[in-house]
Amino acid sequence: MKQRKLEMLLEQVEGFDSPNVNLEQYATPALLAAEILHFAYMQGDLEGTVFDLGCGTGMLAIGAKLLGAEKVVGFDVDNKALELARKNAGKLGVDVEFVHADIFEVDGHADTVVMNPPFGAQAKGNDRPFLLSALKTSDVIYSIHNCGSHEFISKFIGDARITDWYSTAFPMKRTFKFHKKEVEMVKVEIYRIVR
Repeated sequence: MKQRKLEMLLEQVEGFDSPNVNLEQYATPALLAAEILHFAYMQGDLEGTVFDLGCGTGMLAIGAKLLGAEKVVGFDVDNKALELARKNAGKLGVDVEFVHADIFEVDGHADTVVMNPPFGAQAKGNDRPFLLSALKTSDVIYSIHNCGSHEFISKFIGDARITDWYSTAFPMKRTFKFHKKEVEMVKVEIYRIVR
């Protein structure tokens, strides 16, 4: 499937009804989701089991399944988001398992993790438990982080290594009252990490 077609399908995924600022619930835009998932697909990393940590309403999990992942499991602590994720998966006709779990409770094994973890804007270090969980449960990780995170991630992942990374834009829609613009273009980095 071409990246543009995936993006068009993912535009049907509904975002959060009432996002929680403490959980940094920013919906991953379809454009960015299609970009990171197509990158993973081209590397051959979406063929087996894929976990989406902090899956929210299912954008990355659903996209991974649309690109042919054998089994996809999305994990999130927010039951309302998971209900919407199940509805989104049904709307797009894909079979994705959604599990209610705190990031510290995620277990099992995936060939690949795809995730858009909290950036730590509300509480510094919020992305760390997601990286630790991904390193514990998978062989390959695709993750979105604030621009300028390379040095931190390189040190934090220990023996794992960054094989690819690049900068792109995250068009963040106004989600909370403190946001001033309708859409803020946030510079982010996409990482491929191999354990």
